Amino acid sequence: MLPVDCAGCGAFDVALCPACAALLRAPPWRCEGAAPRLDTMDGRAPLPVWAPAPCVGPVREIVVSWKDRGRVDLSRHLADATAGAARQVAPALGGWSPSTSLLVVPAPSSVTARWRRGEDLVGRLAAAAAQALADGLPGTRPCRALRRRWGGHDQVGLGARSRGANLADQIVVRRSTRAQVGGSPVLLVDDVLTTGATLAACERALTAAGAVVIGALVLAATPPPGRRSGGTGT
Repeated sequence: MLPVDCAGCGAFDVALCPACAALLRAPPWRCEGAAPRLDTMDGRAPLPVWAPAPCVGPVREIVVSWKDRGRVDLSRHLADATAGAARQVAPALGGWSPSTSLLVVPAPSSVTARWRRGEDLVGRLAAAAAQALADGLPGTRPCRALRRRWGGHDQVGLGARSRGANLADQIVVRRSTRAQVGGSPVLLVDDVLTTGATLAACERALTAAGAVVIGALVLAATPPPGRRSGGTGT
């Protein structure tokens, strides 16, 4: 019986109004070019990353409310948005043997972040993406293959260099999933792409374990400083 308002714009009586929900259902676009930490500096193209929305204005408010303000009522809406984006990027995925299942792997949160939020929020997005992709790519399944070691901190508020240093050697493949990961194609899932430090660390850990990381899907991507609008970009 408590009052509720839209996490994006403040409209009364809805967790997410139709206009704000539509912002997360736009056609996904390739956004890795704005993430400097995804550049391996060895001549290889950065990991392909798709996002349906820029992380500015109402979209930023939605994500922050979900992650840091206890708005668990948004989880279903954001899972649905991720599933819709996954269906749209499905044609761009492929190139592996049909006998090998695609693994959808969430970027891991720190232990303290999971305790504070009460659940693995990105894991929920990955599960929704895997279910959506399984319709056209049979055998696709979610796999919580990665974990964060003790000692790392949340990435909020850190710059590109600090984000990379914070994650150095912090993201590792779980021993229990190494057999599944080896030789498997992987799609990473995260909430927001900022500098790319998290996805780069995930890609390194999975590649070292023998996985083939084919891309990543995020809810939103932070534009470069010169392209931000709406006054609330991170």
